[in-house]
Amino acid sequence: MDVRPKTIFCDIDGTLVKHAAPSVAANPNHKMELLEGTLEKLLEWDKKGYYIILTTGRKESLRDITKKQLSEVGIFYDQLVMGIGGGTRYLINDKKPEGTEAAFSVCLDRDRGIKDINI
Repeated sequence: MDVRPKTIFCDIDGTLVKHAAPSVAANPNHKMELLEGTLEKLLEWDKKGYYIILTTGRKESLRDITKKQLSEVGIFYDQLVMGIGGGTRYLINDKKPEGTEAAFSVCLDRDRGIKDINI
């Protein structure tokens, strides 16, 4: 059994906060709207020692605005990966030597939030 901390890759818009059109999200004065249970779930994962990587299709040029918006609503993370586009995303990983799967994915309905995700 692998006892190393898990890594969570989590999208921002529509997953942690209510989805906003890119033109709205790019506005420096835009206030993100947290989805129910977001901070509680992030805190749970953090207490378990999980590594939290936020991902977004937002352009790299919006990094400072995005970091400010996340901070204003209390969202914390270990790493922020920007500019991955809005297309379909695939997570590809190898299995452990004993055959244990080492990668999983969860697709949520937009704006449903992560409160019911158990990892």
